[in-house]
Amino acid sequence: MCLLVIMKSTFHTSSELKMVSQMYFGLENLSIWPRLQVQRAAPNLFLSEKIIEDILHRDLRVVSGIPPWIQMFFEKILEKTGKSCVKDVFPNLELYIHGGVNYEPYNHRINKLVGDQLSLMETYPASEGFIAYQDDPDLDGMRLVSKSGIFFEFIPLDGFQESTPIRLSLEEVEINKDYAIVLSTNAGLWAYLLGDVVNFCSLNPPRLKVTGRVSQFISAFGEHVIASEVEGALSEIQNLFNLQVIEFTVAPQVNPSDNNLPYHEWFIEFKDVPKNLNEISARLNEAMMHRNNYYKDLVNGRILDALKIRPIKRNGFKDYMISIKKYGEQFKVQRLCNDRKIADELAGQILIS
Repeated sequence: MCLLVIMKSTFHTSSELKMVSQMYFGLENLSIWPRLQVQRAAPNLFLSEKIIEDILHRDLRVVSGIPPWIQMFFEKILEKTGKSCVKDVFPNLELYIHGGVNYEPYNHRINKLVGDQLSLMETYPASEGFIAYQDDPDLDGMRLVSKSGIFFEFIPLDGFQESTPIRLSLEEVEINKDYAIVLSTNAGLWAYLLGDVVNFCSLNPPRLKVTGRVSQFISAFGEHVIASEVEGALSEIQNLFNLQVIEFTVAPQVNPSDNNLPYHEWFIEFKDVPKNLNEISARLNEAMMHRNNYYKDLVNGRILDALKIRPIKRNGFKDYMISIKKYGEQFKVQRLCNDRKIADELAGQILIS
């Protein structure tokens, strides 16, 4: 028996999920958990406990959901059972179907919790339609679903702010360029801006990666920092220093209270706060400069100071999301914010200033 836990639906219907599972993984007789009665039993805050009670005695083979919720789910399994890793509880667990946010910042922590590297399959679902899926685990990017009632157009990100930005067809896009994705569907959407930024890794067949959101960036000084750069830099540092990151967000500090240079402020919740934060901050700053030449020029030109890390209390992001009534599998922490709205809310959660 192969079972699957869905924290946030990565597929629209259970029949769609079963079809994909049978087509790509040969999974037959698939049971989907949580069952409907479990989903109705409790609000989001307590849903994972109900799922764990229902599934502990079962043969779990596949999990699906957004990374922060699967991470929390695994943590609660270990807390409930007292085991050292999830594989001790579910030895046949093999596959994680993920989507919704970039997996890389969570990879190190989830591997530690599981006790092994799971096979991964990335999907790109949206309320407006199913956009793409990973058709080959050995290739980077997800294959665009281009023949399912959706007409795709792409706005070059560098021209997105224009009053009448150009919209390119799939035939006109280029690899390694960022585009805002636009949909027209047989369900009635017309030239609908989805809000995601994508980057093509191949054109035949078309495969893409989600690199951020058009609304999530930092450019307080013209640095044009996007989510993929921030997430890539943090993943590099996690691997370098063996760090486990629970959650994070980044915002500009334009007017420091000490009247020094402005800087980017990184709010990071670690599993264990490292003692060498200054060294980690310096290497993270180098990783960002390597990824973004505008940022590099501003730092070298003494317009911006090097970034600063603010370690957040355990469950600090969870408490913040609860406080704004957005705690649940449908909500995600905003990675980048060009103002101080989130940063100011997190100020009371900082461990060391």
